[in-house]
Amino acid sequence: MYLKQLTFVFFFFLATIGANAEWGKTGHRAVGEIAEDYLTKKAKKKIRKILQGSGLAFVANYADEIKSDKAYSQYGPWHYVNYPFDSSYQKHPKNPQGDIIAAIENCIQLLKNKNTTPNDQAFYLKMLIHLVGDLHQPLHIGIAEDKGGNTFQVLWFKKGTNLHKVWDTHMLDTYRMSYTELAQNKEPWNHKQIDEISEGSIVDWARESRDLCKDIYSKTAKGENLSYRYMYDYMKHVRIQLHKGGIRLATVLNDIYA
Repeated sequence: MYLKQLTFVFFFFLATIGANAEWGKTGHRAVGEIAEDYLTKKAKKKIRKILQGSGLAFVANYADEIKSDKAYSQYGPWHYVNYPFDSSYQKHPKNPQGDIIAAIENCIQLLKNKNTTPNDQAFYLKMLIHLVGDLHQPLHIGIAEDKGGNTFQVLWFKKGTNLHKVWDTHMLDTYRMSYTELAQNKEPWNHKQIDEISEGSIVDWARESRDLCKDIYSKTAKGENLSYRYMYDYMKHVRIQLHKGGIRLATVLNDIYA
């Protein structure tokens, strides 16, 4: 009986793993902290009121924390989207349960709606903060065959793991910077570059993450031992994605609370 239960848990884990891994707490908090620097005074005031004084970094992991409650299981598919490398988001059939792009757009609409209740305003704002972070983790715009890299087995400094987890947590943990340190050490972009990053749609931003995802797959082999060279090649990309995520989160929030 115990073996049957263990087997069920194992296969349930494999079935859901694609929706259960994110940037990691550090990455999401960094995106929230970076976004604070780009918020207008008006947006910041309204957000603090909705969140009862909390900042973006404080609530950035809310959408992961609620996964332990089955009442929120419907929001699992909101964290990612998978489609083949030879297709596109527009062309590929959509998940009827939703995906990260549709979820972000839905959150924006609800937050702009004056009839949305205060409780729902807080809920969807916290979801939005997290999902914009997820949008910039390249393996969240992944492929279904390996559940967004969750079953793509590799080694990290000779220890077994998967590609998704390398991008979620391993590189950030190895880098050994807190979320505030990551936020303080942003890319030295000028106003013109920041304006360019702020432009485009949710689909455009997802396409950037997909391009990086393709690059990762083209340069990573299953079973490969990833270590210092991988950090050298990709840690800058991680930091860039966090910075872009923060800028774009602020862009969305400034528009909502204009």
